[in-house]
Amino acid sequence: MKIRYSKIIAYAAKKAGLALLLCSLSTGVFAQEDRGYKVYQFPANMIPRIDGQTDDWNSFPSEYIVGTDQLWDDSKRYPKPDATNLDIKVRVAWVKSLNRLYFLYEAYDDYWDFSQPGLHNDTFEIIVDGDLSGGPLIAEHHPNQDLPLMERYFAFHGVHAQNYHIFTPAVGKDWALAWGSQPWIKQLPYANIAYSYDFKPGQPGKLIAEFWITPFDYAGAEGPARAVESVLTDNKKIGLTWAVIDYDDVNDERKKGFWNLSKNHTMYGNSSLGTIFTLLPLAEKYQPKLEAEWSFSVTNIAQRQVTFTDESRGSIKRWYWDFGDGTTSKEQSPVHRYKEAGKYMVVLNVEGPDGKSRMAKVWDVAVK
Repeated sequence: MKIRYSKIIAYAAKKAGLALLLCSLSTGVFAQEDRGYKVYQFPANMIPRIDGQTDDWNSFPSEYIVGTDQLWDDSKRYPKPDATNLDIKVRVAWVKSLNRLYFLYEAYDDYWDFSQPGLHNDTFEIIVDGDLSGGPLIAEHHPNQDLPLMERYFAFHGVHAQNYHIFTPAVGKDWALAWGSQPWIKQLPYANIAYSYDFKPGQPGKLIAEFWITPFDYAGAEGPARAVESVLTDNKKIGLTWAVIDYDDVNDERKKGFWNLSKNHTMYGNSSLGTIFTLLPLAEKYQPKLEAEWSFSVTNIAQRQVTFTDESRGSIKRWYWDFGDGTTSKEQSPVHRYKEAGKYMVVLNVEGPDGKSRMAKVWDVAVK
């Protein structure tokens, strides 16, 4: 099976003159585990506000919440997750046509540690692989360790899958370490966050972190100009997993927990060791029984040929197209040739047991 992260390896190989690197990576096995985790879809009129409050998430189904009981420690270095020590609840959602993953992270901790400026901070660490390309994503796991470290870092680290160390909470420092050579991915318009809490370092309490991130199929060190966002669609499966890092004494590293959603703690650097989430379609209660919708593409410019595709929802018995040039069609998805150049208003009327619906698009269809 050819692995898709080879395009990133190719970039690194080209820069370093290592063409043989691709040959050695032409096959691979995906190990992302699909345990049935879901990404809930909010309708467009219910997009969560990033304000650190939970009311926007009241309609989120409880069966999709991922909690403390789903965490693991395969390293056997830490005590088992204990809800009296740290109790988390994670909700993940999306909105159609927005390539964003929305999170509501709620956590109760008996000792919050966030007084220092570095990595020693209670942390929610997310790894996202929007196209399930799989494979290592950090310089330390690059398949060719003979490359100089910074060559591996700038050409590879975080490029095809991303790792966010989200500080819970972040005080006196940026909200996350976007672990890679592209810190721009944690800034607007690619990410946003808000916290809510009322405790001080060393105290117990509850924290809410509400945020969204943008997954990328390609996110290079050169900046967002050449970046490729992961396109999110109904029923798409994505690589998504996380870890929770819990410090319980600022002066004692031994009083620490490190628990993972994946059964492999090294998932932080290799997305093939993570878990899979499925993007849910919009719930039936938000769907209209009958709704006309359509798209088009110009399939022959010289002949002014346009292919129309019916995308209507519901049980439909009849279609009626008005192409805006005096001609019509009763086909479901017709192909039409315009005689004259121009801008046209195209109307689709549909009819079924639940009634009638119309979708008109003014001047979207233009031919020359």
